[in-house]
Amino acid sequence: MHVSAFVVTCSDSRDESKDESGRVLRELLEAEGHSVSGYRVIKDEPEAIREMLKEAQSVGARAVIFNGGTGIGRRDSTVETLQGLFEKTLPGFGELFRMLSFKEIGSAAMMSRATAGTYQGMILFSLPGSPKAVRLALQKLILPELGHAVRELTR
Repeated sequence: MHVSAFVVTCSDSRDESKDESGRVLRELLEAEGHSVSGYRVIKDEPEAIREMLKEAQSVGARAVIFNGGTGIGRRDSTVETLQGLFEKTLPGFGELFRMLSFKEIGSAAMMSRATAGTYQGMILFSLPGSPKAVRLALQKLILPELGHAVRELTR
């Protein structure tokens, strides 16, 4: 099953010209036959994040993949914002992501707060902002199950 996905980069320092992670997300999704129904770079602010969810819904996205804002920095608020909206959480996503990350980068993986859950008929993923982390999450976790996850949302 091919899915319409919306890509959001949460960053206070990147714009579209410097957003390698957003580019990697779009390229990997499209290479697997999924469509990218939207792409934005926004500030890591709760209201901006909520607005992106409205926009993603308005264009028919079934998955929204955020990158950035998952660290422990003072301005990192993506995780808290999304967790407050989740109808169902997918704790296994974050657990598996950190396990895979640990194999690649060691103990620094514990600082990732990558998460996933459902919201109003969409599946939401929140990934770290590094291109390497984005590639890992997509190739090992998201792409193998994206169609399956969206099918489950409609059952």
